[in-house]
Amino acid sequence: MTTDPALADASNTAFVAMILLYAVAMFGYAVEYAFARRAKTVAAPARELVTAGGGTGPASPEHVDESEEDDDAPPPVTPGVSFRQAVLAGRIALVAMVLGAVAHAASLGLRAAAVGRWPWGNMYEFIVAVSLVGVIAWIAVVAKGWVARRLSLFAMLATVLMLGAATRVYTEAAPLVPALDSYWIAIHVFAAIVATGVFMVGFVTVVLQLISRRYAELSARDAVIRFPMTLGPRLPLAEKLDRITWRLHVMAFPLWTFAIIAGAIWARESWGRYWGWDPKEVWSFVAWVVYAAYLHSRATGGAGRRWAPWIAVVGWAVMLFNLFGVNLFIDGLHSYAGV
Repeated sequence: MTTDPALADASNTAFVAMILLYAVAMFGYAVEYAFARRAKTVAAPARELVTAGGGTGPASPEHVDESEEDDDAPPPVTPGVSFRQAVLAGRIALVAMVLGAVAHAASLGLRAAAVGRWPWGNMYEFIVAVSLVGVIAWIAVVAKGWVARRLSLFAMLATVLMLGAATRVYTEAAPLVPALDSYWIAIHVFAAIVATGVFMVGFVTVVLQLISRRYAELSARDAVIRFPMTLGPRLPLAEKLDRITWRLHVMAFPLWTFAIIAGAIWARESWGRYWGWDPKEVWSFVAWVVYAAYLHSRATGGAGRRWAPWIAVVGWAVMLFNLFGVNLFIDGLHSYAGV
């Protein structure tokens, strides 16, 4: 099938609109993150906590559990225009993020229409699709009230970085290479895309969890706090972020497992064997093992639970190597990067 240049150009235009909307969203979330929380906590009355020994001590007015916090709720004492402007910036950012996701989906849809196939036939399209899943997953996390809206700053940062990487491996819209021309691309690759996108969001939350935990440890010792731990006061408690990270990985892991199984079945149809230790197969399995180790460590408690976040970080590093390192630098049967 030939490529429709007009639809391909429309896809690229939607991509540019998406980048601009995500940039607006990231800026708006940065304003809300920097000023709305500070305004609320400065105006909040001083509180005391009962210590383990029965005494009292000052509680941090900023580092609190946000599970019941409303982004748009007024502070105890109205701090003035700064708070209202910051909240407005957050609302605009949310609208921009949702509109960006619409443009994101339109870019993929128009590319699919331009070439008459599923829009994940090369590395560029795969990354764009993964980023879309990540944005949709984060919107769902915010909508469910798991995190405060302003933390979308970090999700937007991760998304923009992924899309920036996509532009470095941009490939013109074209028909599928013969090896990928199979109905399995709608099963195996789609499952891998969804799993990777959710893992990306899980990586964002686990990094925030580690920062929050380290900030609490340094604060307890009155130690010097440097960036990025200075982000800690405006983050949720590590325990809450830990629960969110766990939920995301529990959702993504079965999808990744299914993607590997579906890939093995496709390999049997295409190459006559289920498993051949191709680099992409090997590193997909390594990622599966690392994430299985995370889930096991997180479920066991004790020391294992303390190390679990770092295992999740390693898991995402393996995923990135599987996506970029294997595709760009290692030859194999899965060399369909298109660059």
